[in-house]
Amino acid sequence: MITNEHYKNRPYLGYGLGLRKEHYETVLTERPDVDWFEIISENYMVDGGKPLDYLTRIREHYPMVMHGVSMSIGSTEPLDFDYLKRLKALIKRVQPAWFSDHLCWTGVNGLNLHDLMPLPYTEEAIQHVADRVSQVQDYMGRQMLLENVSSYVSYSASHLCEWEFLREVAERADCLILLDINNIYVSAYNHNFDPYTYLHAIPAERVYQLHLAGHTHENNLIIDTHDHPIADPVFELYAAAIQQFGRVSTMIERDDHIPPLPELLAELDQVRHIAEHQLSDQVA
Repeated sequence: MITNEHYKNRPYLGYGLGLRKEHYETVLTERPDVDWFEIISENYMVDGGKPLDYLTRIREHYPMVMHGVSMSIGSTEPLDFDYLKRLKALIKRVQPAWFSDHLCWTGVNGLNLHDLMPLPYTEEAIQHVADRVSQVQDYMGRQMLLENVSSYVSYSASHLCEWEFLREVAERADCLILLDINNIYVSAYNHNFDPYTYLHAIPAERVYQLHLAGHTHENNLIIDTHDHPIADPVFELYAAAIQQFGRVSTMIERDDHIPPLPELLAELDQVRHIAEHQLSDQVA
């Protein structure tokens, strides 16, 4: 059973959504019952324009966190300090509760693949990534969150499980974890492992945020598409995560086939109900 000692110093934002342009006006005019928003950092790492204007106005009313997709923390190429400089400037502007990126690599030889590529789970890769995370944290002057990605391939060189790899990187770099519950489920299906084994291996004190999203079945593969409602098995895994980690800031990602905001708010109410039910059982 999780105890207060595990997370008494962990910030808690409540239940949030990914901020998407389709909902800018609705958010500003209706002020929906959302506790916080997550923004995609790269969408606002610009000098001006309408998205940045909307962001500034929405930020006046809601807490935010920043989530990146192109830091490429696992790359063998040098860290891109021009990118980090612009990211740091956005952090100063937005004042997010935290910032995050993915435990992956996204390109090589200056080419961005626009995908989140998994890493080999080796000792060498652990130390490489941990060193780079430490450099980023030193430059930013704060801890970052690393997110587990969904995967569809594996490396013959890997000699660790994904959850062992994630845990060890976080420990060595002294960073925090954004645990994507849907990605655990997707990877577990694709690689035939038990998602609950993954969940139980993650240190509760490092988990600051949870992601939920929908996915797509394609023959014998699940793709993390973020274009469907959350599936029941992912909700069940989320309930187990709350049992293990306690009260963690949770949000829904939706990146395609984006429905009207009331539909996402209804789904967020499901998330809230599941979590609060699990938390009330813990108290009882």
